[in-house]
Amino acid sequence: MHYHFVSEETFDAYVRDGELLEWARVHGRHRYGTPRRPVEEVLASGRPALLEIDLAGARQVRQATRGTDLEAGFVFLAPPSWDELVRRLVGRGTETAEERERRLATAKVELAAEPEFDVTIYNDDVQRATDELVRWMGLPVS
Repeated sequence: MHYHFVSEETFDAYVRDGELLEWARVHGRHRYGTPRRPVEEVLASGRPALLEIDLAGARQVRQATRGTDLEAGFVFLAPPSWDELVRRLVGRGTETAEERERRLATAKVELAAEPEFDVTIYNDDVQRATDELVRWMGLPVS
């Protein structure tokens, strides 16, 4: 994962000029986005590009790539079950009860959007899920 920090003015220009495939304001404070050019350069080199983005970002990328020569596939990474999702979130012990409830409410919305994606991969085992993703992307599994 690579982060490039820019000024508010530069970010505004990126948005205005359509230089981001997707962007969002997170927690009402910071803006994050995916610059279009590096993705296009990776794809032009014949390699696949993998973006780890949320539901809103995926919807923006779908819209941004519709009718273009950028071919995008969308993978929904799902928990093995609702109970396991709750167990993992509670087990981290990093959020307050209020924050956990907010995150779980968000998770319900995201889980309901699963049909918008091309494939669902269940995150029941990290290595198995990774291998499935790599195969889906057409890459050799090591």
